Amino acid sequence: MEALVRDLDLTEIINGEEIMGPSPFGRHQDIAANLFDIMRQHIKKNHLGKLLFSPLDVIFEEGMNRLQPDILFIRKENMEIFQDWIRGVPDMVCEIISPGSFEKDTQVKRAVYEKYKVPEYWVVIPELQTVEVLTIENERYKKHCIAELEGMVTSKVIEGLQFNVKEIFGQPW
Repeated sequence: MEALVRDLDLTEIINGEEIMGPSPFGRHQDIAANLFDIMRQHIKKNHLGKLLFSPLDVIFEEGMNRLQPDILFIRKENMEIFQDWIRGVPDMVCEIISPGSFEKDTQVKRAVYEKYKVPEYWVVIPELQTVEVLTIENERYKKHCIAELEGMVTSKVIEGLQFNVKEIFGQPW
């Protein structure tokens, strides 16, 4: 039972070190919900795959790297990685940055995602109302698009996905 309880928390394993993160603030959850709604409608309408949200473990390497991105996407042709948890490399991961998680999400976790060649990595910075989409090219992340305050967010991995960044930072009601 103790092992099961430990697996139901916000613990991540990054480079072999167990790290417990705080629960997100309400604003973080509003932004995550807005983004999830936009993405999920598009993904379902076009039958592209599965969209999931944290807490859900993504096990890249047992005992070494087990992360919990805020949102992740798996293309329908890669669904074999969707098991009890995600066991393998999702097609897209998204981190919504909190002031206390900036370094962990933008440097440490980015390095793990890059190491395992996650095709697309989204960085959402609420304080700047910014979304940056990075894609793997020659084993390194390169900027695919960036939208600050206004402008379009596009995905290379989620076919046809495009929306104005204002849609995720607006009021949820």
